[in-house]
Amino acid sequence: NVLYASTHDDQETVANMISHYGIIALPIVDKEKRLVGLVTVDDALEVIETETTEDIEKMAAMLPSDKPYLKTTVWETWKQRVPWLLLLMLTATFTSTIITQYEAAIGTYAILTAFFPMLMGTGGNAGSQVSTLIIRGLAVGEIEIKDYFKIVLKELRVATVCGLVLGAANIVRMYFFSEGTIEVFLVVSLAMFIAIVVAKLIGCSLPIFAKIIKLDPALMAGPMIATLVDIVTLVIYFALAKAFLI
Repeated sequence: NVLYASTHDDQETVANMISHYGIIALPIVDKEKRLVGLVTVDDALEVIETETTEDIEKMAAMLPSDKPYLKTTVWETWKQRVPWLLLLMLTATFTSTIITQYEAAIGTYAILTAFFPMLMGTGGNAGSQVSTLIIRGLAVGEIEIKDYFKIVLKELRVATVCGLVLGAANIVRMYFFSEGTIEVFLVVSLAMFIAIVVAKLIGCSLPIFAKIIKLDPALMAGPMIATLVDIVTLVIYFALAKAFLI
């Protein structure tokens, strides 16, 4: 059982094989299984460093660059960052649209607006936590697409516990430090619970879906997850407010 890789294999796959099996070199063969060269552990380390840097840049919503930070010009740095910032800004337009549609609810219960940052921030953080772990797991081979339903079941349990703890803590916090009725407190906390559950599901699903359609899972990281979760959180929040308060 000889370990080898093909000339058509991705460099990251080859590097991960060397890392996984703890070998110092891996034979590379062509379609006819003829030896055409070796990839050494030094080569693998360089590839892993390059791929990790690229993933980190994508997770921070930047286009990858092969230059060190201090050797990158302002113009090049601008080109790296502005496309994703524009995309995220346009995506956030949905947030404004949702708020506009629920102006009546906001007018009746103006205090609802005070909890926007907390709800969206909590949901975004919850989604970013799990997406980071899933992206890392996919990158190092600890997670595969076939594990999706196992991941969802696990994250549902984790999200339920996190949501209950944060929701209960939020009711206590609001009771002592916020104005409003107990009904408002319950709606906000219920919205937080549901937002956390949904955020966890989005955070674990999007990187795997990206992998299925041959995209880099790192694209579905913090900024993208946070923007999507913000939209979903507002919809949940206003739907609950309309159902129980108006």
